[in-house]
Amino acid sequence: MKDDLKRFLDYILKQKNYSPNTAKNYEIDILEFNDYLNKEGINYLDIDYDFIKGYLMELYNRKLSRNSVARKLSSLRSFYKYLFNNDLIKQNPFRYVATPKKEKRLPKYLGVEDLETLFNTPDLNTPLGQRDRLILEVLYASGIRVSELVNVKISDIDFSKREIKVLGKGNKERIAEFGDYCLDAINMFIEDGRKKILNKHHINCDYLIVNEHGMKITTRGVEKIIDNIVKKAALKKHVSPHMLRHSFATHLLNEGCDILTVQELLGHESLETTQVYTHVSNERLRAVYLKCHPLNKRK
Repeated sequence: MKDDLKRFLDYILKQKNYSPNTAKNYEIDILEFNDYLNKEGINYLDIDYDFIKGYLMELYNRKLSRNSVARKLSSLRSFYKYLFNNDLIKQNPFRYVATPKKEKRLPKYLGVEDLETLFNTPDLNTPLGQRDRLILEVLYASGIRVSELVNVKISDIDFSKREIKVLGKGNKERIAEFGDYCLDAINMFIEDGRKKILNKHHINCDYLIVNEHGMKITTRGVEKIIDNIVKKAALKKHVSPHMLRHSFATHLLNEGCDILTVQELLGHESLETTQVYTHVSNERLRAVYLKCHPLNKRK
């Protein structure tokens, strides 16, 4: 399996444009399945539907959540689809395996006050402070994924239209919008901080966001930067890059943006993926209703 797995991971990274984190999760899930195969004495090319059912029972017996089982199943289905498409197996045994219905988890998001606190934390008198503020601005203003952010080149930005061309999941290109505050942050970093970083290391880089050495930043690098900003801001919560994307979607819906527009801005293939944000919006509507309706104020 080792060689086929290596080729599969290379395929999803380079041709499908999956993030390194996603590829790593796929690798973990597939290697875990391979351990089970070895324990059962079965070759990975010889499994059938009944064997898969036995593996799923093993996962449920370990008290894994439906979401975890669904993720592992998705990883294996993709791997075996790759094997089938490359004529390494005669049929994909995972093709007809039903995916467990996922447990709906409401996305965590930040309030406007917390966002303002974060935005005001980086020191704009320093090159890295300008970069850090820019990271926050772009993630929240456009709603793009962190894996998309790190791949944005300056040439992908249309400054007059305030648009960014991004390459999303499955190599699908879309246009992300941003506003004036984000434009100011982009211009400040490009004209000042970014130049200083690149000049210091005598290097050129096509990518918008660079690390302290003037090289293209990684998704993990962005995560660490946000962790440090949160610590400096003394926010008593964990903030991930994806939480800024959640905040983007939730705030748009709260302000009356229609869900189809939000779906397009997020780059979701399925409306069902976007609809999870309406639950958060509905919670807010319920709270406002209970607070404002005159009959609810009766004692």
